[in-house]
Amino acid sequence: MNETINREDLYLFQTGKARQAYLTFGCHYQKKTKTHRFTVWAPNAKSVSVVGDFNFWNPLAHPMKGDKDGIYTIEIEGLKKGDLYKYHVEGYDGICRYKSDPFAFYAECRPDTASKVWDFDDFKWSDKRFINQRKKRQALDQPMSIYELHLGTWRMPQEEEREFYNYREIADMLIPYLGEMGYTHVELMPITEYPYDLSWGYQVTGYYGVTSRYGTPEDFNYMINELHKAGISVILDWVPAHFPRDEHGLAMFDGTHIYDHEDPRKGSQPDWGTLLFNYGKPEVQSFLISSAMFFADVYHIDGIRIDAVSAMLYLDFGKQEGEYVPNEDGTNINYEAVDFLRNLNEALRTTHEGFLTIAEESTAYPKVTSDVDDPEGLGFVYKWNMGYMHDTLYYMELDPLYRKDNHGAIIFSMDYAYSENYILPYSHDEVVHGKGSMINKMYGAYDEKFASLRTLYGFTMAHPGKKLLFMGGEFAQFVEWRDKEQLDWFLIDQYEMHDSFHKYVAKLNEIYKSEPALYELDQDPAGFEWCLQRDADHSVVAFIRKNKKGRGRKQQQILCVCNFTPMEWDKYKVPLPKKSKLTKILDSSELDFGGDGDVSESKVSTKRVKVPSEGKKAVYQQAAEISLKPLSVVYYKIEEVETKPRKSVAKKAEPAKKATAKKAEPAKKAAQEKKTEAVKKTVEKKPEVTKKVTKEEAPETKKDTPKKEDIKVTKQTTEKEEEQPKKRTSKTRRTKKNNDQGVK
Repeated sequence: MNETINREDLYLFQTGKARQAYLTFGCHYQKKTKTHRFTVWAPNAKSVSVVGDFNFWNPLAHPMKGDKDGIYTIEIEGLKKGDLYKYHVEGYDGICRYKSDPFAFYAECRPDTASKVWDFDDFKWSDKRFINQRKKRQALDQPMSIYELHLGTWRMPQEEEREFYNYREIADMLIPYLGEMGYTHVELMPITEYPYDLSWGYQVTGYYGVTSRYGTPEDFNYMINELHKAGISVILDWVPAHFPRDEHGLAMFDGTHIYDHEDPRKGSQPDWGTLLFNYGKPEVQSFLISSAMFFADVYHIDGIRIDAVSAMLYLDFGKQEGEYVPNEDGTNINYEAVDFLRNLNEALRTTHEGFLTIAEESTAYPKVTSDVDDPEGLGFVYKWNMGYMHDTLYYMELDPLYRKDNHGAIIFSMDYAYSENYILPYSHDEVVHGKGSMINKMYGAYDEKFASLRTLYGFTMAHPGKKLLFMGGEFAQFVEWRDKEQLDWFLIDQYEMHDSFHKYVAKLNEIYKSEPALYELDQDPAGFEWCLQRDADHSVVAFIRKNKKGRGRKQQQILCVCNFTPMEWDKYKVPLPKKSKLTKILDSSELDFGGDGDVSESKVSTKRVKVPSEGKKAVYQQAAEISLKPLSVVYYKIEEVETKPRKSVAKKAEPAKKATAKKAEPAKKAAQEKKTEAVKKTVEKKPEVTKKVTKEEAPETKKDTPKKEDIKVTKQTTEKEEEQPKKRTSKTRRTKKNNDQGVK
């Protein structure tokens, strides 16, 4: 950390260009002077002082010195790690407030709100190799299966005196579980300090401190380090859209709205009761960008998921007419927020190679994942596909009888699948507040619900886009998420169906990671091909996923077939582009997964069959006949079979070949006669050769025999004569007729 305040750093902060403002602001130990330096931004305050246990919370004991820009600083001797402190701020409005440090690295556990003096110990990281490989691990053509987690309720201590496990304990339980289930990433719901448990961390008061609910910053270091050693990437939920009105937080920090807007039509969010950041202030941009950078720099996280991006982008988000101020041109886009998001993404992605930035953006705002080189691009790596989530859940909640009339809900996502880089989320937001758990969203009785959810998950895993599933959804917990109780782990131990479903999700992840066809071309239309898109009457979809070709690498193909009805379709024809052999690699009806064991064929070879056509002539195509089981999904590996040209095709070419040969015959005959005449003249000019040959050696019948080189000419001519097409017999005609009937 900086020993002294650098004026250049202050300049960057004041111009919105700071990326490491945490090195200047907050509380830092100074080795040279053996003091702790405090620095805070309060441009409109009348006075600021540091108070704490060390001075009996006396505002007069340690007054801070401010400059013309409202930067207050002081050095204090004799402090130790863990001491409590706050800023006593006499505001512009004349009110004195006790404020937590906006840049505090650690704080008291709620309901207490004081900041803590905290110096990072020399934690020995051992994840260098993982960090060096992050760019490759998190490339767009790599698998990404994310497990979304709420640390406080994933598992909870059974002892009454303990409320939560700490970061270290959670890591030691979580890492083996993620390995068993095959997840590549874990996404932690907000762990920046927050006062109210039921906000789940989405109303932040400490943008630079991990919440003390689960332990110390060093404990959190341990958790990240161990996850990296296990090959698991870590994404943090991060909230730069709004902040709460709590007295000790950012609101009215110096008696004015330095972090939000003075006009409540710009500075408040009525639906949430919170305040909106003022991105037009350079210092606010520096504060927020440095917060995200802090977790990447200091805690080695691999990505952030930015909550409520829509609330940032639209001035009227969640507001009624008269509750917001439109732009001068009447539009509703928050251009200052757009500028902030572009700056944020550029800072994180250029400083940390392979770092992920993910937008939770629920509208059709364009170019969210386009690079900032594009004047309209926001620069995110991924965007949550909220449309996919809403459409598929709507479809699965329907009585299967009505799904054929809503077939578009299950296929519409492919119309825009490549407009952004998408993650397909079934997140915490879908299983709270009376929305029901994932399993309870499925239509039908007990067994049908499980079969339906297996089908939905199988469809999602094969669909283009990275994957995200909230905890509890992997073993089909029946109750929705309860934010004060741990998950119902007993279901796996006591109920076979939940245990089988748990194994099914692990198998999906295993297949997903092992088959590049399921992830390499998520952003490229070349990686997807419909086989059956519009069979609404059967509520069946089928498509092929493909991996990259090139460098001598053979393209792999996976066929996914989903039956979204409780009906079995026997010998169902699935059209395929070429003659192929299919080998099954997944069947959701397997007994091991909770199915009834009545499964589709293990191996299938395609046949040439007649398929429906709008034209008058019959259309023939290769197709696989599969017995599709009720509410099921099957994956097949496709092996294309090389075929020779069909006889009927060759016969169709014969008339043209005959016409060409007939047209060329006169010219060939003339050339042949000319060459024969030349041979005769050559023999007549050399009688001495004939005289030297005895009667026995050369009978008279051979005296006109051409020379050796002329024999070649004659032979070539003969071969050409043989190429002339022969007249087809009645037997040949009968054979073609029989073949045609056979095809029909």
